[in-house]
Amino acid sequence: MNNDRKTLQNAALKARPWYQHRSEAVFAELDSSPQGLSVDEAQARLAKNGPNTLPQKKPQPAWLKFLAHFNDMLIYILLAAAVITAIMGHWVDTFVILGVAVINAFIGFIQESNAEKSLKGIQNMLSNEAVVVRGGEIMTVPGETLVPGDVVMLRPGDRIPADLRLFEVHNLRVEEAILTGESTVVSKSSEALEGDKSLGDRLNLAFSGTTVSSGTALGVAIATGRNTELGHINEMMGNIETAKTPLLLQIDKLGKAIFAAILLMMAGLFVFGYLLRDIPLASLALSVISLAVAAVPEGLPAIISIILSLGVQSMARKNAIIRKLPTVETLGAMSVICSDKTGTLTMNEMTVKAVVLAESRWRVSGDSYEPVGEIVPETPDSGLIAAQDPVMSRFLAAIDICNESQIQQDAAGRWRIVGGPTEGALKVLAAKGGVKVGQQQLVSKLPFDSLYKYMAV
Repeated sequence: MNNDRKTLQNAALKARPWYQHRSEAVFAELDSSPQGLSVDEAQARLAKNGPNTLPQKKPQPAWLKFLAHFNDMLIYILLAAAVITAIMGHWVDTFVILGVAVINAFIGFIQESNAEKSLKGIQNMLSNEAVVVRGGEIMTVPGETLVPGDVVMLRPGDRIPADLRLFEVHNLRVEEAILTGESTVVSKSSEALEGDKSLGDRLNLAFSGTTVSSGTALGVAIATGRNTELGHINEMMGNIETAKTPLLLQIDKLGKAIFAAILLMMAGLFVFGYLLRDIPLASLALSVISLAVAAVPEGLPAIISIILSLGVQSMARKNAIIRKLPTVETLGAMSVICSDKTGTLTMNEMTVKAVVLAESRWRVSGDSYEPVGEIVPETPDSGLIAAQDPVMSRFLAAIDICNESQIQQDAAGRWRIVGGPTEGALKVLAAKGGVKVGQQQLVSKLPFDSLYKYMAV
């Protein structure tokens, strides 16, 4: 009887989501402990569960991708026209028509290949390394070797390598914009939660691919690879059903109409010439074929591809990835865009554009987190310079010192912030102002809280 009751309790425990479990129950369920797994156990689980990487589809051969761009009604008509002109011995026309079809396929193939390279960026969202506790010892291991039950240490600036149930938290704040679209950082805790919670409200979980803005924590891995929330997004992206765009539907409709009209004209001409005018069969066949070739709009696919390519290049200059050429027309056909809030449509980057002080107003140039720009007074003839204005210089020094974020430049030359977006924007503003505060020793600090709305050091 006791065994049956214990079995039922274990089944009920497994049915509940991780954020509802106490940390002790999580360790028991994962057969782990705060001292982490042993090295041998971690190796055994890695062999069983597989690496902590996002699954990739088997790549389609390049030649097959290229041939797929010939799967179009107008291209079928062009190829038929090329065959007919070759039979008639008009080789110049044959090569011109084939050239149009091949160039059209090359344009689509090259654009699709470039877009797929950009879309592979989600594979790089997983952390390359992780600091873990195994057998009571702290060690750094490759991110792909993490397994459920591993104890992971989190520090400011870390990219979280797996979905974690946090069990020891010290002022941890995490930036989760890639999952929730929220522009503000989330303060985490280790307490079990009651009831059903949405992704953004699971405060005792840390998700793979998100970034630690501040604080430290310890968490036990509850999901890796394809089983993480980031893995679910990757899987959904891989299972998207392809639908024809309005332009492709119209082109298909036009191609079928042209094909039907050509057949009708050929039949009409053949009946008229053979039955009513008694034209010789050889001459009549040549005339019918000539009519069919003349009726095919050879330049239409090329013109459409060129126009769409120009649209793709225009979008690329604005950092928008277009995988398929016809998608440009779909974006142009939209009349309403529904969005919940600003964080969903932006890069979760903030930039100070103006500073208002008691006796002066300033405009700030520059975008993103790159510390390049000017701080100029709204009244150009005032002669004020930010670094020399006493109030402005003290303000810039204050926001530089009373700040927990850092500006960093990665290997690709992109600027990013370690910390919250708001603090990061103020840090960049201080860098643009050029105020030098020198070496400072932090004695004590009062962290920012939404209750009293300030921070002090």
